[in-house]
Amino acid sequence: MAQLIDGRKISQEMKDELKNKVEELKKAGREATLAVIQVGSDPASGVYVNNKKKACAYIGIRSASYELPEQTTEEELLALIGKLNRDKSVTGILVQLPLPMQIDEDKVIQAISPKKDVDGFHPENVGKLVTGGRGFVSCTPAGIIQLLKRSGIEIAGKKCVVVGRSNIVGKPMALLMLRENATVTVAHSKTRNLKEICRQADILIVAIGKPQFITAEYIKEGAVVIDVGIHRRNSADGGQSAKLCGDVCFSEAEPRASAITPVPGGVGPMTIAMLMNNCVEAMLTDA
Repeated sequence: MAQLIDGRKISQEMKDELKNKVEELKKAGREATLAVIQVGSDPASGVYVNNKKKACAYIGIRSASYELPEQTTEEELLALIGKLNRDKSVTGILVQLPLPMQIDEDKVIQAISPKKDVDGFHPENVGKLVTGGRGFVSCTPAGIIQLLKRSGIEIAGKKCVVVGRSNIVGKPMALLMLRENATVTVAHSKTRNLKEICRQADILIVAIGKPQFITAEYIKEGAVVIDVGIHRRNSADGGQSAKLCGDVCFSEAEPRASAITPVPGGVGPMTIAMLMNNCVEAMLTDA
């Protein structure tokens, strides 16, 4: 029976630690405000934004909400970001993605001050990750490192395969595993012999964006399996209800793995926990 890596439990432990840290920082005169910008009324984005606000309230960080209409122009959004960059009371800025088609996401990411980039997407912070410097790290990959460490899973010297090469998960994940002294292979949609490569992994991290793509034949006996994907699939009752699943077929992977993350309740909760961690780190930075 594989060890179930409980992201809900670990994320709650982290938020409790951060809550205590925020209380101490407030006594020392440090305050924090996270500015959360949402353009449009996408329901999924709304859920994510509300969860972030709740996490802020729990650990004691102020959140300022900017809910902009769908037709907001790129110039209007960049002007708001510029204003927040100059506001010394704002320590973190988060723009909820995706954005409407008329707005260039890259321009928006680059417009946020690197010192307030709590999502860890700004090229300056990405560059610091590459060179081993200190900066904000993308929340999902940073959360996976915490999942592994807090579950007692050794990383150093292990063979790690990351399936996926996105800027938000795959690439920073590979760099963080290198930082932890793993030997890392990055696989993707053009990789040949993907099954054979995945079967070499002591730690298999899957962020491929395809529901239940990774089955038993991709997994080495005793491997640690981290499933980053989350998908909503209609159930067999004609679509009246839906069930969440990941990029990994859990029922096939679990018997082969030594440890595995469930979906939901694995990687997902850690993303917000690490966002809160970045917000606390921002309290220590003079913006």
